[in-house]
Amino acid sequence: MSQASSWLRGAALYQIYPLSFLDRNGDGWGDLDGVLDGLGHVASLGVQGVWISPFYPSPQKDFGYDITDHRAVDPRMGRLETVDRIIEAAHGYGLKVILDLVCGHTSDAHPWFSNSRRSRGGAFADWYVWADPRPDGTPPNNWLSVFGGPAWTWEPRRRQYYLHHFLSSQPALNLHDEAVLQALGDTAAFWLERGVDGFRIDAVDFFAHDPQLRSNPAAAWNGAEPPAKLFSLQQHLYDMMHPAIHTVLARLRAVVDRYPDRVLLGELSSQPGAARRIAAYCGPQGLHAAYTLSLAKQPFTAQNFAGALTGTPQPEAICWSFSNHDVERAASRWLPPGADPERFNALLATLFAVLPGTVCLYQGEELALPNALLAPEDLRDPFGIAYWPDFQGRDGSRTPMPWRSGAANAGFSSAVETWLPVAEPHHALAVDAQERRTGSPLDVWRNALRLRRRHPALRQGDVTAVEEAGSVLAFERAAEGEELLAVFNLSDQPAEYALKRKPPMAALDLPRPPGAPVPEVTADGRTLVLPPLSAFLGAALLKRVHNP
Repeated sequence: MSQASSWLRGAALYQIYPLSFLDRNGDGWGDLDGVLDGLGHVASLGVQGVWISPFYPSPQKDFGYDITDHRAVDPRMGRLETVDRIIEAAHGYGLKVILDLVCGHTSDAHPWFSNSRRSRGGAFADWYVWADPRPDGTPPNNWLSVFGGPAWTWEPRRRQYYLHHFLSSQPALNLHDEAVLQALGDTAAFWLERGVDGFRIDAVDFFAHDPQLRSNPAAAWNGAEPPAKLFSLQQHLYDMMHPAIHTVLARLRAVVDRYPDRVLLGELSSQPGAARRIAAYCGPQGLHAAYTLSLAKQPFTAQNFAGALTGTPQPEAICWSFSNHDVERAASRWLPPGADPERFNALLATLFAVLPGTVCLYQGEELALPNALLAPEDLRDPFGIAYWPDFQGRDGSRTPMPWRSGAANAGFSSAVETWLPVAEPHHALAVDAQERRTGSPLDVWRNALRLRRRHPALRQGDVTAVEEAGSVLAFERAAEGEELLAVFNLSDQPAEYALKRKPPMAALDLPRPPGAPVPEVTADGRTLVLPPLSAFLGAALLKRVHNP
């Protein structure tokens, strides 16, 4: 039996990024009243839970992930009582609620850091990672920040460097310190007492590092022009992924286990070996499930999906995420040039619905929103500002959710100006416009998630017989006497799949936009002919695959 909770295994989650979900106070920023009002839409999709990204007090330098108080609500977002109302309303819809728990760092404006930076003595002296300079005054080693530059910043008041894996305004907590672990455990208990059903744990791979502070070795480089992101020029052997991470996860799990049916969902980095780390971090003393954006950052190929399905001994512990607030939307990132966006959306929705483990849908993904193209002056993301134009940052996936096609700001806000602009192409894809159209992307996603709920093999079944050849991906799902064969053509060209036995059972009715061609079995029952960007689901056994 998987270590995943009974409700999390096989569940579909919906990620809400509150700053861009729905603004109810008219200031141009999404808020918790907007989250509350939007829960009905989320419930209509047929998901089992919501993951709500940070709403805690923050200077918003990293837009929610630089926190000054883990047990309060940013005044811009609402009040603590509104969180209670969200939890109650979500539970009334039958939805579980997962909150972000950011354990690895805080804002430099957090009272903990304000105390820690004053001197090397005092109650908070060891709450962050501090180190002396080398004799020449330079940082203690060569570690780099993900967001660019050294991972160390000099603090003149303390006469030491502090570690930060991201912005210099996000100092790293010292998770080897007992007082820090106790404070984080108490924070988790604070929210669990309010009724949340678990946590999404941010940036797990950065929780612990080499206590000797050894420098990372160089990664392979051909000597050509260096990449814009220097982080990729190191093998990250010492600044992250230290075995002490298991101790931190065990402490968090011990807190969660005091409450019935609560869960931990972890975010892992895209560093090599992510699938192995999912298996290592998930278990009775760790996470219930975990996700990595490694797959999202790779090309949309059968080979990459097959590798993800077979690369871990615990596929049921994987949480699949095609899009989220940290990556370009899949509707743009993976769309083949010239391909029909709605047909591609139907392929993504069906593939999403038949994957093992947990699946997590990002707000707007159900509308097939393309990534927004922003002008440089509209950028907010410090990551994107630093690397423009080579990397346009994360703002393109964070623009406001379109609710009403004919309204100002597509119904997101009544403000004259919103914190990020509403993308013009998103107006026509607003919720109200899609509600009126049979076969719209929204309709397709609802049907795909309904398909997942109706079939035990898709929610709880094992995944076996994974095959890939050319553009074709195939695998089996089986549970409770139900055996299903899933076959996908991930390219914009026709493909064929050779069936092992004939005749196959009748194909299940899959969600498709109007007019989309349907896979067909040849007259001899031996071959499944797959149109471009299409999917087949039925009961059959596998033999081999090939492209014509």
